[in-house]
Amino acid sequence: MTMDERSPRIEIGLHAAVVAVEERTPLVLINSPEGNEAALPALPFGPFDPDQNPTMEAGLRRWVGEQTLLPLGYVEQLYTFGDRRRMRAEGGGRTHLVSVGYLALVRKKSGNQGQNWTSWYAHFPWEDWREGEPSMLREVILPALRRWIDATGENSALKAARSGRVQLAFGCELHHNKEVDLKNWDEERVLERYELAYEAALVQESVADGHSDTLALPTALGRAMLHDHRRILATAMARLRGKLKYRPVVFELLAEQFTLTELQQTVEALSGRRLHKQNFRRMVDKAGLVEATGATTSRTGGRPAAYFRFRRSVTRERPVPGLRVGSSI
Repeated sequence: MTMDERSPRIEIGLHAAVVAVEERTPLVLINSPEGNEAALPALPFGPFDPDQNPTMEAGLRRWVGEQTLLPLGYVEQLYTFGDRRRMRAEGGGRTHLVSVGYLALVRKKSGNQGQNWTSWYAHFPWEDWREGEPSMLREVILPALRRWIDATGENSALKAARSGRVQLAFGCELHHNKEVDLKNWDEERVLERYELAYEAALVQESVADGHSDTLALPTALGRAMLHDHRRILATAMARLRGKLKYRPVVFELLAEQFTLTELQQTVEALSGRRLHKQNFRRMVDKAGLVEATGATTSRTGGRPAAYFRFRRSVTRERPVPGLRVGSSI
């Protein structure tokens, strides 16, 4: 047998976390096979063909445009996903698919046919703090992680390692008979929290991949996705939440003109945080990111609200304009 016969064939694919915001909801575009309600949702995917496209990003834009008729705005490469077990559910075969993940932002148009959108909080319900701390954190997730830490038994090094990872990801220490304090929650650590849930067998993918024999909870947390697509989505969420603070990417998701309330609600939707109205407007004004158009709207039902637009010249004035949203405002 030659080396080529023993080695798996490597193929390169492109996965896109295509994100939009509508009616205060952060949405992600998914593929769900028609007529198969049991099928897990998946991120849009296409092969990379270097004969047709000079770059991977060009290939991504082409096939997403062909499949969805959506013109992509901001596009950013996230990470290369190539773990050996990532396509385990496919079973058999000598082809190993290495996927390059992308974050793509669009202005969603209501009524587009053939598109399936879902809230990213359907997959990560513990990440939405807009109505306060999600109850599942104290009631379900943290107690399960406490049991996961205790399962190390007398292995003090492993116990300390697990405790440290939980503290970093969730911003709290887990002690027996002591109230958990989540004031140090960092909204950017989406991926770390998902990976802990995966390792502790709190999500369905852990069992599907063969990482665990059974779930550690009666019901899995959040809606599962195909293969490692929820991990790719977690990476995209974390990247976008971080990017909001030093790049004006939020304006890729807004109409050409918008009210300050719509801008705030979009930032809140993405960050999963409720923001103080006056503080947010002072921050926007200080950043110099927007300018009034002179137009107003009465569709909010109250006093006419002024329309604004993104002041694009700001990107030439300083290198890192963004909305430096902290953990709370």
